Amino acid sequence: MSQSSGNGAVVLVGCGRLGSAILEGWLATETVAPAELIIVTPSQKPAAEAARALGARVNPHGAALAEARAVVLAVKPANWREALRPLLPHLAQSAVLISVMAGVRAGEIAEASTRSVARVMPTTGVAQGRGVAALWSADVEARETARALFARMADVVDLEREAQMDAATAVAGSAPAFIHAFVQALARAGETQGLSSEAAERLARGALRSAGAGAETGEPLEALIARIASPGGTTQAGLEAMAAAGDLDRAAEAAVEAAVRRAQAISG
Repeated sequence: MSQSSGNGAVVLVGCGRLGSAILEGWLATETVAPAELIIVTPSQKPAAEAARALGARVNPHGAALAEARAVVLAVKPANWREALRPLLPHLAQSAVLISVMAGVRAGEIAEASTRSVARVMPTTGVAQGRGVAALWSADVEARETARALFARMADVVDLEREAQMDAATAVAGSAPAFIHAFVQALARAGETQGLSSEAAERLARGALRSAGAGAETGEPLEALIARIASPGGTTQAGLEAMAAAGDLDRAAEAAVEAAVRRAQAISG
């Protein structure tokens, strides 16, 4: 897989958990060559330092930003204006801004920057080239610029409307944590049934890996469930118990609704 061809620099603003995952994914999938990377971060981050060792520039002088073809905003939503403001005088008008921030509307960023904007909500699995990312932009060029930066490390899902981004954030961006929490609950349930804590966690983690391998086949989720749940078997008994209680659906609905409400609150 060849690295990008050098049509300008890619600027990553913010190198927290998600920013670091994006950076690691770009390097692992050779989406962006290290020499084309500019990282803007207020504090030293291991991912940024690893990229610097490969040739990326970290916090260079503002003049270097004139090379940018894309700027990925990966800062906390409350801080985006403060982070973007000092960069704008140095950016070419053609630079595309790509937000991976929950709750911040594209129109706000476009108004503040007078530049084209795309919104992407990736999972941290992009670090291993195994993420998923929701994508929306009203601008065709901005959308395709964003797609090119994420397509090698994520399954990019186009949204029809920006209003769907909050739900996409909850279902994909936040959901890995929800799933890990469920796996943790399964491990605790295993302990209740007599497993040691180590055995219960290893088995639950292994089950998560197995489920992920099944999901990657692209088969419908119903088919994946049916493949494991034999009629009259132990899995079917567990599924019926969850369905009868309704707890799984209620927990999923509550988690997604709460995440959507929080994203809407952030957007103000």
